Amino acid sequence: MEENIKETMHPNAYLKNIRNVRQGLFARTKILALLERQGCSASTIAKESGLSYGVVMHHLMLLKNECIIERKGNRRYVWLATGLGQKRLD
Repeated sequence: MEENIKETMHPNAYLKNIRNVRQGLFARTKILALLERQGCSASTIAKESGLSYGVVMHHLMLLKNECIIERKGNRRYVWLATGLGQKRLD
């Protein structure tokens, strides 16, 4: 019998203003996991997460619109988690 293993998504990966599809949740979970450790540029996030730069930018903008992350700096932006949103239950 095959067991269903539910992957844990980051609570802030679920957004209010869009339809939350599985691929988007996985992408945002990867991005948020990286940003919880340290601020990163979009290109660094793309390299470390294995996502394309375009996908990373799309999800960064979605997360920014919901104030879950913020952008700092000039032209070589660093993305940071704001600390707002749901917290993980550990």
